[in-house]
Amino acid sequence: MRLLALISLFIQFLTPTFQQFPRQCATTEALLSKECCPVWEGDGSACGARSGRGVCQDVVVSEEPNGPQYPFEGLDDRERWPLVFYNRTCRCLQNYMGHNCGDCRFGHFGPNCAERRESVRKEVFQLSTTERQKLISYLNLAKNTISQDYVIATGTYLEMNNGTNPLFRNVSVYDLFVWMHYYVSRHAMLGGTNNVWRGVDFGHWAPGFLPWHRVFLLRWEHEIRKLTGDFTFTIPYWDWRDAQECEVCTDDLVGSQSRLNPNLISPASVFSSWKVICSRAPEYSLNGVLCDGREEGPLLRNPGKHDRNLASGLPTSAEVDFTLGLSQYDTGPMDRTANMSFRNTLEGFGDPRTGLGNSPKLGMHAALHVFMNGSMTSVQGSANDPVFLLHHAFVDSIYEQWLRRHQPERSHYPTANAPIGHNSEYYMAPFLPLYRNGDYFLSSKDMGYEYSYLRDPGQQFVDNVASYLEQVKGLWPWLLGAALLGAVCSAALAVGLAKAGRSALRRRRRNQSSEKQPLIISTDTEGSSSSYRTMRP
Repeated sequence: MRLLALISLFIQFLTPTFQQFPRQCATTEALLSKECCPVWEGDGSACGARSGRGVCQDVVVSEEPNGPQYPFEGLDDRERWPLVFYNRTCRCLQNYMGHNCGDCRFGHFGPNCAERRESVRKEVFQLSTTERQKLISYLNLAKNTISQDYVIATGTYLEMNNGTNPLFRNVSVYDLFVWMHYYVSRHAMLGGTNNVWRGVDFGHWAPGFLPWHRVFLLRWEHEIRKLTGDFTFTIPYWDWRDAQECEVCTDDLVGSQSRLNPNLISPASVFSSWKVICSRAPEYSLNGVLCDGREEGPLLRNPGKHDRNLASGLPTSAEVDFTLGLSQYDTGPMDRTANMSFRNTLEGFGDPRTGLGNSPKLGMHAALHVFMNGSMTSVQGSANDPVFLLHHAFVDSIYEQWLRRHQPERSHYPTANAPIGHNSEYYMAPFLPLYRNGDYFLSSKDMGYEYSYLRDPGQQFVDNVASYLEQVKGLWPWLLGAALLGAVCSAALAVGLAKAGRSALRRRRRNQSSEKQPLIISTDTEGSSSSYRTMRP
């Protein structure tokens, strides 16, 4: 714990993180002009244009038709993202990325983004003690660090009076991502109280589910690196196949259960002090308002005490294998009813034994959300729980396995008639900078990251040895101390044996002088070897 405190104290002095609505673009002037092209501090020009990093240009959105699941137009700020807010943004060049082109594209590093490096996401139980402490410390720092440069929207564009009354709020780095997950999955507000359209989700229930969450994790990982200055950091994954319990629910990871209240986190974990945001979807719908980022109570979790009618338990290896065997990425209406769809089955609405959509019981990805029985059961608020990161990293690894096995062409990702927000060329809400769904329908290796269990066996062996040496490195002071103590004890024993030997030799000589036949002396030396639904109690 002392190490965690020292790490947190040190990295608080580092540069704050960036994401979502840039503060420079949350002004009346920016909203009225519909231009979000912030200045890159490196050369004082918009989008770093003077340095050739990017240019400020018009946003061109796809005009391909959407599916019938959302029968409205012009009512939701996420439609044709980001045009309701901005129609001019930075387009970054070469290997640059970011709202002002001040960052490097995924997988690129260095001051000029010229260094390409592959990062490896490890299984959480492969992390060394130091790596586990870093993970917890970094997440806790992100939870308690207010972004100085980015804000969240607390009202719709209409409530902002079309830009003349900006409604934005400060938020922590961690909660920024919680809010984004809420915002992409929230109900569409049709005006007034208790008047929403629930059959829409710009990041779930359709083809964009996997690309959207891939970008989401990459951005989260990227922002934690910037916050801490540790560009070797990667989000670990939890391989939950065939698990019978929440194996990661320990105090040296995401927190065990409180003995006083099984719905709460143990006070021995830093996560017990966390407060959730954006967790009251029914309340927002009833009042016709957006989540405003205010704290709403403690983090809740009671794994395994879920509604068995919703999900049987955690996914099995056989279910994962069946899902990976489905050759079509998405099918039919490309929603929760899709049959024999890899995406729908992995997301959890297709039966992982038959592939039939609209399954009466949730499976795969959704089953784990139900199993955790608490904050994770709310689609909109599930990112409040750090289990979300470990879970979705493993879901992303299954997506990666499927891409490598089937090697689909980009044209296999739908360009039209998917539910709104999910066509190939649609920009993902609510990301700024902009990302398109179809651009992330490709291997993680093209984005500079890999999963440890997907590496070739030889490389896995090298990784395991490196992990072992890292752990031994932490034990080195103890091993050195033990070696020194052993040396002292050995020296003392040697001195004692030497004295005993000399004494025995003297006795032998005396006996030899008084007897014709010498005594036969024998010495024996002995040694020791060492809902997705509401919580149930």
